[in-house]
Amino acid sequence: MTPEVRSPEDVRRRSAEARAKFEAFAESGNPKLRDELVTAHLGLAHQLARRFANRGETFDDLFQVASLAVVKSVDRFDPNRGVEFSTFATRTVIGELKRHFRDKGWAVRAPRRIQELYLELGHTIGTLSQELGRSPTVAELAASTGATEEAVLEALEAGQGYRTSSIDVPDRQEETLANRLGSEDSKYLAVDDRSVLAPALAKLPPREQTILQLRFVDGLTQSEISARIGVSQMHVSRLLAASLAQLRQAFKEEP
Repeated sequence: MTPEVRSPEDVRRRSAEARAKFEAFAESGNPKLRDELVTAHLGLAHQLARRFANRGETFDDLFQVASLAVVKSVDRFDPNRGVEFSTFATRTVIGELKRHFRDKGWAVRAPRRIQELYLELGHTIGTLSQELGRSPTVAELAASTGATEEAVLEALEAGQGYRTSSIDVPDRQEETLANRLGSEDSKYLAVDDRSVLAPALAKLPPREQTILQLRFVDGLTQSEISARIGVSQMHVSRLLAASLAQLRQAFKEEP
């Protein structure tokens, strides 16, 4: 198929139309407009996912990660900052892809049922996040997958130790993925601790579980969490502090 050739005038017109849509979405938060903007920029997700292919992860998984990053970019983009969306989104997508490689390889062997549930949760989280406009709770994930909340938590915790092929294997350009990703992720050192704390996590109320997920898995700031769940930032801070204190106490009591 012959690629479409666009004139400079057409490029400028399309750019102006996209900016107008982003401005309208920033003011209204219209879900339909949000879907249009996400769909219009999935090509960027496809392009960047291809760049990271052939490094031990399937293209479908990489495209999913990149697509969710595009969704996150649309939600966070501020058209009044004078930055093109493609520039803003590219940084976000590449960051999420790098995090995927750092965090999602099986460094420890998990039972097959947990591996399969974890992979299913990856797709379920993406689908529910788009439907709900927020990160799903553990209870919602359990209801969607038909698994128990304890199994969902176990799979999510075990998933932190997931790694497929070595990041030191050179790619086609003879550059290792480790060089692209930078320093070793310290999260690997906490895999055992998180597994120990899984029962304590399950005892937390759904809202506190959601806050911990948004803060320490999705990487949102307290102000972003505040806007997401509809409580003050100070209340988010207090809930985080109380939840972490409860988890620390559970860790101390573990034999």
